[in-house]
Amino acid sequence: MAISKKVEEILNKQINAEFWSAYFYLSMSNYFNANGMPGFANWMKVQFQEETSHAMKMTDYVNERNGRVILEPIKEVPSDWNDVLNIFEETLKHEEYVTTLINGCVNVAIEEKDHASVNFMQWFVDEQVEEEATVSEIIDQLRMFEGKGHGLYMMDKEFKARVFVDSTQV
Repeated sequence: MAISKKVEEILNKQINAEFWSAYFYLSMSNYFNANGMPGFANWMKVQFQEETSHAMKMTDYVNERNGRVILEPIKEVPSDWNDVLNIFEETLKHEEYVTTLINGCVNVAIEEKDHASVNFMQWFVDEQVEEEATVSEIIDQLRMFEGKGHGLYMMDKEFKARVFVDSTQV
């Protein structure tokens, strides 16, 4: 059965939002690189890769359901922040916003009685819980040492080791 127009439209909006999110994190990665924090830059680069894989997972799904993906121009993303804590607070705010978008996709799929799409979107619902928890934990750690000094150095060193694992393929 083909995807309904309403579900196709909401998933297209989400695909474009995921690509914007990828640019958002790539911008943060570049900010960290320019400010001598390669570990934080790496952490955000992995976020960029994750968001891109999320967009592609949705793209593949819409195509499999005989829908059509329409890509829109990516709106400008911020490129400057106050400090590391500010970046992660913005990250949490953004992830909370993405959660509302994902929930909106699920709501439309439920309204359309599209059980396949409800099931498909559950992966993203679970992913958002994990994303928000991870960023909240980082914020708590940054607040312990006011985002400065040796603590910041240790986190930067730790974040260098993060590698991208495409969880959409698991």
